[in-house]
Amino acid sequence: MRLANFLEQHSAPAALLGPDGEQVPLPLPVYEALKRVVDAMERGASVSLEPIDRQLTTQQAASLLGISRNTLVRLLDEHELPFERLGETRHRRLRLHDVLAYRDRKREERRSRLDEMTRQANDDGLYDADASDYAEALQRARRQ
Repeated sequence: MRLANFLEQHSAPAALLGPDGEQVPLPLPVYEALKRVVDAMERGASVSLEPIDRQLTTQQAASLLGISRNTLVRLLDEHELPFERLGETRHRRLRLHDVLAYRDRKREERRSRLDEMTRQANDDGLYDADASDYAEALQRARRQ
């Protein structure tokens, strides 16, 4: 894709050229967003640009997080995510930036737990053991 190559070869923001020849410099954040959008489209990924303070329904937030709506509602009830109520109704709305922050926080927690499990397995010598040794160690641990 010619546009992707152009953007990759230039680190400074470009200018937008109108049909009448008028040029307007692109602000750096717009240029960076354009690079990311073009890269995603080149890979065949879907692209969506949303204002970070956009409000989401509970179903939209659940879909973004890859969980059921019921699970999301439980998280709301447990105050894991901030939300707003629509007037006196039961309907709740979440801000996109809160949902994304929660997703990032959970990813980091999972990554940290996996790193710790890997470290423990390495300390216990499980990477050097064959599968049968590992199965026996697992059975012993379950019995304890």
